[in-house]
Amino acid sequence: MTKIHVTARINGDEVEFLCDPRETMLDVLRDRLGLIGAKEGCGTGDCGACSITLDGRLVCSCLMLGVEAEGREIGTVEGIAEGENLHPLQRKFIEHAALQCGFCTPGILVAAKNLLERNPDPSEEEVRYWLAGNLCRCTGYDKIIRAVLDAAAEMREAS
Repeated sequence: MTKIHVTARINGDEVEFLCDPRETMLDVLRDRLGLIGAKEGCGTGDCGACSITLDGRLVCSCLMLGVEAEGREIGTVEGIAEGENLHPLQRKFIEHAALQCGFCTPGILVAAKNLLERNPDPSEEEVRYWLAGNLCRCTGYDKIIRAVLDAAAEMREAS
């Protein structure tokens, strides 16, 4: 099958790649671009492990075709930190021990960052609702919710 040339902005950088028209964005990220943070947990959009942002909207990269990235802005977990400086969410996840095996963590971080960009002062209920599409089998979610709320408070204080 003929490969399609795609140009997109990923984590702020213009990127070009060739992909099969049937290839998912998740496969493009991992296999073609070496961005392995997003994980395939279910392949059906139910677990959130492959969460990315597409033009500022949270999406499951396993449900998106790579060719759909043409001309779009994509954000992945690799783009959350600024160089060596961790994002407050990343620091708070470490401080609150909000991860165990870490498989779901990249998707949760992307989703939480997207929430805080939209709502810098979410309630616990809003955080739980926003992250409901991200499944975690290890943590029980409480530490994750506390880390997100703590990061939100720190980010509000800094601005």
